[in-house]
Amino acid sequence: AAAPVCVLVLGMAGSGKTTFVQRLVAWLQAQRGPSPYVINLDPAVRDLPFPANIDIRDTVKYKEVMKQYGLGPNGGIVTSLNLFATRFDQVMKFIEKRQNSSKYVVIDTPGQIEVFTWSASGTIITEALASSFPSVVVYVMDTSRSTNPVTFMSNMLYACSILYKTKLPFIVVMNKTDIIDHSFAVEWMQDFDTFQDALNQETSYVSNLTRSMSLVLDEFYSSLKVVGVSAVLGTGLDDFFLQLSKAVDEYEREYRPEYERLRKTLEKAQHKQKREQLEHLRKDMDGMCVQGNTLTGSGDASAMGPSELILTRGTLDEEEETESDTDDIDHEVTEESHEEPAFRNFMQEMRLKYQRSS
Repeated sequence: AAAPVCVLVLGMAGSGKTTFVQRLVAWLQAQRGPSPYVINLDPAVRDLPFPANIDIRDTVKYKEVMKQYGLGPNGGIVTSLNLFATRFDQVMKFIEKRQNSSKYVVIDTPGQIEVFTWSASGTIITEALASSFPSVVVYVMDTSRSTNPVTFMSNMLYACSILYKTKLPFIVVMNKTDIIDHSFAVEWMQDFDTFQDALNQETSYVSNLTRSMSLVLDEFYSSLKVVGVSAVLGTGLDDFFLQLSKAVDEYEREYRPEYERLRKTLEKAQHKQKREQLEHLRKDMDGMCVQGNTLTGSGDASAMGPSELILTRGTLDEEEETESDTDDIDHEVTEESHEEPAFRNFMQEMRLKYQRSS
């Protein structure tokens, strides 16, 4: 079965992010297709307006974290998310089990957007999902509060920073189109002169900075996917899923090869580290053998050091053998221990070398 699409929903506090997730889940369920797999990562939310398959509140108690560590609201959310991230490998297993029955994985993040985007736990969760499943970042923006060009530019700068931080396909959802249509914002992004005319009404220093930044973001606008949505009325979701399919194609075309390359690089680095450790062990054992032969005579078995006793293990007579807990260990080669056959051959080689020297 095709891997499910992970939709990471981010947004400023009050932008309607959780309401958008609720409408998204309801729309998918109304299509009579596979039910989405929903994950809530906001430990401070009191009531969820949608059913969640995995809820961080079932794992981490937000108020207890604040009390035990003496933290404020934001510090409690960061710590709760960090604690949950240590068990995110189990979440990945749950998602893998549901990939045959769920086409989408919808993830709601904390209202304090900087908690997720700039914390270590947010990076761990994002990279873990993106390395295994097609992942798309959805930035929910409050259109009614972005009619001011300076506020609009602030939102765009934040969206740009998240895009380059997550390095994933990005969709800007201009929410609350039932209050005001988002066409003015799209026009500002497509027509530089129109945005400059709106800025002429502002005379503050910030407007001059905004005027300069609008030139810088021109390339960012050209490749940005924008859709207007009303989370209350449910309008615009057809267009959203059209943009989502394009973002998934972008992930498969541009982002998946990069993650595959990073995975192979990591595997090579780990393999190289294991080889170096094995080589260091070989040199250490060679040095121990030379030192043991120099200090002891060839027939003086009583003066053998610990390393020599280890090397002679398995050559004792049957009456001298004793039970050991090591015998209960399963020594079969697993996928995690590719170096065990080489190590076994090395030990056999060193054992023969010692027997010849003595």
